[in-house]
Amino acid sequence: MVFIRLLRRRLKFMDVKYFIIWILSILLVIWIIENDVFSMSECIKPIRENGNAESDINFVRLNDDVKESEFKKVNEEYAHYSDKIYPYNRNTPLIFVGGVPRSGTTLMRAMLDAHPGIRCGEETRIIPRLIYMRNQWTNSKKERERLSNAGMSDDVIDSAVGAFILEVIVKHGKSAPHLCNKDPLVLRYSAYMKNVFPNSKFILMIRDGRATVHSIISRRVTITGFNLESYRDCLVRWNTIIEQMYAQCIEVGSESCMPVYYEQLVLHPEKTMKNILNFLNISWSDNVIHHEKFIGDEISLSKVERSSDQVIKPVNLEALSSWVGKIPSDVLSQMDMVAPMLRKLGYDPFANPPNYGDPDSKIKENTFHVQQNKEYWRQLAKKYSIHIKDGIN
Repeated sequence: MVFIRLLRRRLKFMDVKYFIIWILSILLVIWIIENDVFSMSECIKPIRENGNAESDINFVRLNDDVKESEFKKVNEEYAHYSDKIYPYNRNTPLIFVGGVPRSGTTLMRAMLDAHPGIRCGEETRIIPRLIYMRNQWTNSKKERERLSNAGMSDDVIDSAVGAFILEVIVKHGKSAPHLCNKDPLVLRYSAYMKNVFPNSKFILMIRDGRATVHSIISRRVTITGFNLESYRDCLVRWNTIIEQMYAQCIEVGSESCMPVYYEQLVLHPEKTMKNILNFLNISWSDNVIHHEKFIGDEISLSKVERSSDQVIKPVNLEALSSWVGKIPSDVLSQMDMVAPMLRKLGYDPFANPPNYGDPDSKIKENTFHVQQNKEYWRQLAKKYSIHIKDGIN
């Protein structure tokens, strides 16, 4: 009995002690809130893509039924987290840069990358492969039937493909208000991409097919369907691809697709880039005509891409007519039949050398500087390209 009385007394003492601790805890919480010891906005700030809350920029994934016009409202809702949070979904106005490989797509994306509000980045390589696979599924009658019976409608497939592509574009590089992708062959599927990303815009790089093919062959660029031992075969292949891309560009319309001639970009970069940024509804920045100043800092390059050693230089005329005198005479004499798209795109198939126009004075200066300092540029190129070891310039 004595033991039970002592136990009761002890429990009463413990109750009082814990009650006092509970009261003190409540008072402490009230004091913290009233004195704003910890910023509540900091406590609930979302984790950034680099794994911490220190970054001053982030993307927020929205449902695809949220229209672009509603993005501003989302920005306001997230304003207490950061003033640089960008919502995105399939209605985001993405930029796609493409064309036949070796047509100036890397130069175009580097110039866009120099803009403080745009990020393109290196080629992802997987986006065109995914779109090609999707086409294989839907172009096969038997496969379409199997997919349909499995409940895999076009809407289901396109939603999944769109989500995959969107995440790759958003996550594979630095954050920016305007996102861009440069996988050249994606523009073979512009109409499909426009359906998946309805507010997207496309820049189709067009270059003299003779120059494109010479660049592919001389730099040993391996592209499916191109026989690097034959100018004729490569020109036929170039003709097929550019014809498809040009038709796709026309199909999506001039408000969504802008053909850009490589020659005019090189001869008149400022005028051409102003037209491009106006087409994209993005404000002008002088950075885009001085892209070489931002290489390695704002502009990252892939060491395995064949153009990396060229875009480190300022815009110049070196590659414009380097094909002249390199194409076999029998191919030149039949150029209109081998590559009829040359004439359709406005090139003279029998002009050797061609007259692309007179360059801006600044471009003449750039070209002189590049030619006078070849060894400097060669040594710098080794930093950005593994192909310089092969003696490729």
